[in-house]
Amino acid sequence: MNSPISSAFAAPPSRLISGIIARFSRIPDSLIALLGRFSIAAIFWKSGQTKIEGFAVDLVAGEFAIGWPHLTDSAIELFRSEYRLPLLPPELAAPLAAFGEHFFPVLILLGLATRFSSVALLVMTLIIQIFVYPDAYPTHGVWATVLLVLIARGPGVFSIDQWIANRCVVR
Repeated sequence: MNSPISSAFAAPPSRLISGIIARFSRIPDSLIALLGRFSIAAIFWKSGQTKIEGFAVDLVAGEFAIGWPHLTDSAIELFRSEYRLPLLPPELAAPLAAFGEHFFPVLILLGLATRFSSVALLVMTLIIQIFVYPDAYPTHGVWATVLLVLIARGPGVFSIDQWIANRCVVR
């Protein structure tokens, strides 16, 4: 009697590989989008948290400090020295970055205005890559890929965007 395992190994390699690929293709896009949304939101949120004090939320670590956020003393100095950007003074760049690194990740995590928020973070990623850390292209390439997937495919079914789309469909 042939078991499923022994018959799988008896199959030609191309059929075995095709079967494995077929199983991989069944991974739901919405699961990929949800994982991508959480991951990219966490990257930018954690970066934003380094620029402010008075308000700290880390869901994974279970750390919470609810208060009025304000820039750290070191944030403007970072934009003056290490994060120098052309055309933007550090006094403007630091609060803009801190705001963007908090606002857009929350929207992405909720799946609200996901595509537009992903474009904003993609622009931020490109600015970081070009002007701040040009040697970090492997990391920024991964960020850009996740953001491009969200821009192209959307946030998936586990999102406010999808809920709104379902409500607004003309029947």
